[in-house]
Amino acid sequence: MPLARAWSVALIGIDGRPVEIEADIGAGLPGTKLVGLPDAGLREAKDRVRAAVRNSGQRWPDSNVTLGLSPADLPKDGSGYDLGIAAAVLAASGAVPAPKLVDTILLGELALDGRVRPVRGVLPALLAARKSGYRRAVVAPESLAEGSLVGGIDVLAAGRLGELIAWLCDEDGLDRAEPDHGRAQPEHPDLADVAGQPEARWALEVAAAGGHNLLMTGPPGVGKTMLATRLPGLLPALGDDEALEVTAVHSVDGSLEPDSPLVRVPPFVAPHHSISVAALIGGGTGIATPGVISKAHRGVLFLDEAAEYGGERLDALRTVLEEGEVRIARSRGSVRYPARFQLVLATNTCPCAPPQETECRCSPAARRRYLAKLSGPLLDRVDLRVRMRPVTSMNMAGGESAEPTGRVRERVVAARERAAKRWSDHGWQTNAEVPGPALRREFALPPEATRLLDRGLSRGAITARGADRCLRIAWTLSDLAEADEPTADHVAAALEFRDRRAA
Repeated sequence: MPLARAWSVALIGIDGRPVEIEADIGAGLPGTKLVGLPDAGLREAKDRVRAAVRNSGQRWPDSNVTLGLSPADLPKDGSGYDLGIAAAVLAASGAVPAPKLVDTILLGELALDGRVRPVRGVLPALLAARKSGYRRAVVAPESLAEGSLVGGIDVLAAGRLGELIAWLCDEDGLDRAEPDHGRAQPEHPDLADVAGQPEARWALEVAAAGGHNLLMTGPPGVGKTMLATRLPGLLPALGDDEALEVTAVHSVDGSLEPDSPLVRVPPFVAPHHSISVAALIGGGTGIATPGVISKAHRGVLFLDEAAEYGGERLDALRTVLEEGEVRIARSRGSVRYPARFQLVLATNTCPCAPPQETECRCSPAARRRYLAKLSGPLLDRVDLRVRMRPVTSMNMAGGESAEPTGRVRERVVAARERAAKRWSDHGWQTNAEVPGPALRREFALPPEATRLLDRGLSRGAITARGADRCLRIAWTLSDLAEADEPTADHVAAALEFRDRRAA
């Protein structure tokens, strides 16, 4: 019985596993059977591949064809196996030689006329292939730039099935990927555009320097959204490992730019408050797809009009904010997506949201119900809270212009470098990532520096989690001040950012 093998990759979240595609041509009535836990889209592959093979000038076997995808107990989704199935069948029928298939990964969907179409998840698939020892990969031409991001593996492009056949028969070559170093950082809105709001501007700088979550409360039109959209401009560009991690998520989501896919700039994601829980966290049938929080990984998730989101969606963020990843279980398996982002919340003080709080027509009960949508456990995970006031004059600070983004960004980058150097032995990059036990034991502050924090704990004004977050803010404030460690003044300022009652 003629038997041949080709290789592809199955993705479970952003984790890939090589899949062996076996084609067996045996005796019996003509027909094609596909086994190995395929989903509905993959079950249709046999019809797509048969038409593509015939329209590429090749003959489909006039006998029983059995296609097996191994590991057989691993769920397999999507149309990315088409190219591997076609190569395995052609090799089994003797139309092409099989030696090049031994160490080659094939990723691509086939059109009925033999064109190779791009598929999602090429980057994480090739990373998994390289880890498993494969030396080559063939993808669609549109995926060539994405494939070039993976070093240590030779990535080739086949625009049609006929080109792959010619390459397997050593009749012609395929285009190779060139290294892509990513696009330059785009221009961001300037922080100098924001009128007034010195306290909120300082809170934004502290949030950027330490990777802290931020809540801005105030009437409409005072600059909450303007400040939030300027936060990415204060953040440093992503490092190589971070960029690949973020790009892998966007690759699975299918939102990469074909010409320059590497994501070097921290993402900024601002969903509408009508978003569903599945779209926010991730979900769908079969294997769950990444949600908005994963697209914001290593960047900023901005929830404008936060009180309008509702308790169910906001409380779904609580565990993610602590762990930096989300785990989603569905019928075809469980997946893990990274979700370490900075959360920025903006909300009005009441439902009617007048320009001046003295004009509010809401009852005290209505105001409490409105703000109660931001639950205590969620707010306990928000490091910085700032109350914004209406702008009363267009001539700010005696006519002096506000600091531009570039100047503030220099201080932020310097503070982040100090923090990264301090935590380098532990693998943490920002102060917001440092666990509370490490702050209390290995990097404990002297009693005179934390005396105010102890008083807040004894009075019940802050929780133990809140105290840990105060310590993280204090370290960020000391980094911005270029101090060796936080002082009592830094701890007091951190308490002011969280809750003035605690001080």
